[in-house]
Amino acid sequence: MTTLQAQARKSNQTGAEKKAIREAGQIPGIIYGYNTENTPIQVDEVEFIKTIREVGRNGVIDLNIDSNSTKVMVAEYQFDSMKNAITHIDFIAINMTEERTVGVTIELVGEAVGAKEGGVVDQPLFELEVTATPANIPESIEVDVTELQIGDSIHVSDIKVDGDFTIEEDAETTVVSVVPPTEEPAEDEAAEEGTEQEVEVIGEEKEEEGSSEE
Repeated sequence: MTTLQAQARKSNQTGAEKKAIREAGQIPGIIYGYNTENTPIQVDEVEFIKTIREVGRNGVIDLNIDSNSTKVMVAEYQFDSMKNAITHIDFIAINMTEERTVGVTIELVGEAVGAKEGGVVDQPLFELEVTATPANIPESIEVDVTELQIGDSIHVSDIKVDGDFTIEEDAETTVVSVVPPTEEPAEDEAAEEGTEQEVEVIGEEKEEEGSSEE
């Protein structure tokens, strides 16, 4: 299990104080949850990013605050796209024996046979709701699309669960399919169709004009 060092910080900090923390390479955050009082903290930005890359977004982290260690998960974090920086993190303290339901990313593996024949891989579902104890939550769920022909689909019921967790999605939900390529009319055909429609419209206008004169 990965360890991340944190420091307690005072509550009710001003915007200027939080800005100073970020400029020093730290990220302000808070920890709350199981057997834990709401505690404002700060962690090193580089170490946090390294930790998340290692454990994944649903991974369990040993968060060391001064001399106390607490098992946590990242509940959410705020990201400033203009500055390309994480501005705040919410850590939730967890009970390792209590099941949680979280979203787990679907990872497609292989190249579909149908795609090689011109089909298009369509993935309407990008993550699955999974229930498990924190230690058994998978980082991702692989779905092999290698055998998919054009017109084939993989549903939630087709996923083979390799681990101690339960998928909560409806069994008939489509995860991925290979659909036929969309055929666009050739430029010459499109031009001819446009000309025919224009001629028909002109003819109708002339008939209407003749009717009004009578």
